[in-house]
Amino acid sequence: MAQINFGGTVENVVTREEFPLETALETLKNETIAVIGYGVQGPGQSLNMRENGFNVIVGQRKGKTYDKAVADGWVPGETLFEIEEALEKGTIICFLLSDAAQIELWPTVKAALKPGKSLYFSHGFGVTYKEKTGIVPPADVDVFLVAPKGSGTSLRRLFVEGKGLNSSFAVYQDASGNARNKCIAMGIGVGSGYLFETDFYKEVTSDLTGERGTLMGAIQGIFAAQYEVLRANGHSPSEAFNETVEELTQSLMPLVAENGMDWMYANCSTTAQRGALDWWKPFRDATKPVFEQLYNSVKTQEQAEISITRNSQPDYREKLEVELAELRDSEMWQAGAAVRNLRPERS
Repeated sequence: MAQINFGGTVENVVTREEFPLETALETLKNETIAVIGYGVQGPGQSLNMRENGFNVIVGQRKGKTYDKAVADGWVPGETLFEIEEALEKGTIICFLLSDAAQIELWPTVKAALKPGKSLYFSHGFGVTYKEKTGIVPPADVDVFLVAPKGSGTSLRRLFVEGKGLNSSFAVYQDASGNARNKCIAMGIGVGSGYLFETDFYKEVTSDLTGERGTLMGAIQGIFAAQYEVLRANGHSPSEAFNETVEELTQSLMPLVAENGMDWMYANCSTTAQRGALDWWKPFRDATKPVFEQLYNSVKTQEQAEISITRNSQPDYREKLEVELAELRDSEMWQAGAAVRNLRPERS
């Protein structure tokens, strides 16, 4: 493992230099990796592993998602199977269904976990909240996770570009004595940029906080607040959207990703710099209590209970579509659709 200084704190991380793809392939050369679920993470992880040379199969029920797997090159009866058959054939079971679907399918998965097999997750939810989910792995199987820090779409896109998406990894149960190496090999196989170690509890609490916070919930709330203030003061939808979203996502965030927030500031006007430096702390002070409330809600398992209860309802998909439509049909994101259509095509 490599020791890296993160802002004064030294962490051990795994890079492709310490654990190259060849080592990962050797570690898993006798394994059949069965990816169960072809929804959010399934396509990116399975396609990346397949192209990296691993022995991968997919388990998916018949339907639109099954058809998508066929379109992606998975061959029925050879590399694409019904879930039960894939579970029997697999030695590493990649349980990549949604949290609610994992609860429903767990009895089937558990029955297929024969001694010596491995159970792989990309989220610590099911095992961490086992009292609520009922997901308690048998003692004679390895249990570990690799959690890419982004969507499956981003994982795939960066892999195709020859890059990588950073991932956390954790071992929950080491029945074989080799779970850690298998876990790291899986992380390299799915296309991680580098791997940092955590545990199942820390993964799920940081993940739930991040999704509800700066990654999705908070950013939408901040977008909406600024957009509404600009519109209330007479600015056009185009001006309000460009100043709120487009400039951030298309111009400024790539600079932050490239070389940090201070570098982005340094590449903006002195007027912009002065305003940003004056206002970031008031925004921090205003929002930090909300983040503390959010983290406590995750820590007390309130957020887990809400997710399990609501996402397990039979009409969940219909209710979800209504809530997504509220975003999609809002003036801000209708303006966004128009702005995206006006972006010039690259030749």
